[in-house]
Amino acid sequence: MGTFVLVHGGGHGGWCYKPVAQRLRAMGHEVHAPSLSGLADRRHLVSAAIDLDTHIADIAELLEYEDLTGAVLVGHSYGGMVITGAADRKPERVGHRVYLDAAYPREGESLYEHAYEMIHMAKQGLHVVDGVEMVMAPMPGMAAFFGVTDPELGAWTDARLTAQPWKCFDQKIAFWNEAAMRAIPESHLVCTSTMPGRDMALLTERSGGRVWDIDTGHDLMLTEPDWVAERLDAISKL
Repeated sequence: MGTFVLVHGGGHGGWCYKPVAQRLRAMGHEVHAPSLSGLADRRHLVSAAIDLDTHIADIAELLEYEDLTGAVLVGHSYGGMVITGAADRKPERVGHRVYLDAAYPREGESLYEHAYEMIHMAKQGLHVVDGVEMVMAPMPGMAAFFGVTDPELGAWTDARLTAQPWKCFDQKIAFWNEAAMRAIPESHLVCTSTMPGRDMALLTERSGGRVWDIDTGHDLMLTEPDWVAERLDAISKL
């Protein structure tokens, strides 16, 4: 069976993978779904020092301290930045990279540059809390922004979203072992609605054609957990 490290996107936490994690564990897989520093159950750790490098280190150190090898790194949205960086830091511990409707950065690119239209919109809500520039302040109905339209699931999601330090989105990613990282197999699970904004030819070429799409909201791990878990299970057996 496979070993999964599920990395959430901006404003989320490990909680958002609960439905997928339950399904993967029922299939016999080992699953880690941590919350990144300063978010969700780790929001009490928020500080001006938290940036993209912090979150890359969160996952790189998890790989090291849990002694994981051949791990399938799964990154959703902003989490694509994080898994790319973590695989670059610890390529010897990663067996596959999976981009779940996620950022797919180039060297020296920030999420703000990579997904400018969406992140610029988020930047309009920039505010300062205890000296930390934050974005994505949670508010009622925010789950709909992520494509969660079911009222009950939306309320559950709204109750768990947290603001995120702006530096995470503004810091440019730096690679240490890009060749080794790019050599790790990759797959892409994409929401049909976001395909027009992506370089699908690049994703298809680099993944060897391992690109699948589904017509659902951006938080597909919540709206379509069966499909996501089934696809991840299949990827782990490649």
